[in-house]
Amino acid sequence: MTSPRLAGFVALTIKGFCIGAANVIPGVSGGTIALILGIYKELIDAIGSFNLRVLRLAVALKVREALEAISWPFLLPVGLGILLATVSLAQILSVLLETYPVMIWSFFFGLILSSVLTVSKVVQVWGILTFTATALGAVGAFFLFGLVPTATPDALWFLFVSGLLAICAMILPGISGAYILVLLGKYHYALEAINQRDLVALFILAAGAVVGLLSFVRVIGWLLNKYHDVTMAVLIGLMLGSLRRIWPWKETLSSFSDSCGREVAGLQVNTLPGSFNGEVIGALLCMSLGVLLILVMNMAARDKA
Repeated sequence: MTSPRLAGFVALTIKGFCIGAANVIPGVSGGTIALILGIYKELIDAIGSFNLRVLRLAVALKVREALEAISWPFLLPVGLGILLATVSLAQILSVLLETYPVMIWSFFFGLILSSVLTVSKVVQVWGILTFTATALGAVGAFFLFGLVPTATPDALWFLFVSGLLAICAMILPGISGAYILVLLGKYHYALEAINQRDLVALFILAAGAVVGLLSFVRVIGWLLNKYHDVTMAVLIGLMLGSLRRIWPWKETLSSFSDSCGREVAGLQVNTLPGSFNGEVIGALLCMSLGVLLILVMNMAARDKA
């Protein structure tokens, strides 16, 4: 018989895997998946448990006291799941996005669109302020995802900054850390670094990510504790605005070569499919699958309650 502790560990690892899988895709936010899975606030608080006291204890080799000061029973399985997804799915998802882009984007479009209603239930009181906050978040994300990617240097300092900005975006639902790397011209560079085991580039990116993570989560945690409903309303707006990027059908108006020599889409506009064909039927089925997944998750959550 499986122990509750082991079952909980496996469940958190699976949730971490889902977050990591989303983080690999430019346009889908791991923060969104954490919200959908109901662990966003716990994730922010757990990461925020790392502080100078923990660092001092670790430097002094007081491992037991350091572990007691952080939420390691939560962070270990979630972090393990994220790591497994990043290492195992980076190349697979890259190929799928190049081969079946409409199907992949359709699935996530249905997933995120249907999850907005679910996540909106965490806002205790909807009023003028929260609706305004949602609108501002949606408009901000909408314009962000309309920005055109550019070619950028491969200098170590820029890799550090890229990792820092990407992780900050990754924490926010609706804002994709992978897409920030696309905007900075470092998405394919990061994928190649993972696939080629470029330890120097990965270390610099990770260092920037750690600095950004430990500093930004404190801001988000404070906002959630002080202004919970307004903050959640903004995050919901970010999810809505991100649908601009996830819309399956696009027309590329310009492109450029990134630092890896790959042709990267520059300016894109959303379009409608030219005709009702097999691709459209497949896309609708994938959207429905995303919606169905959220419905199943909601029913499972209600049964647990």
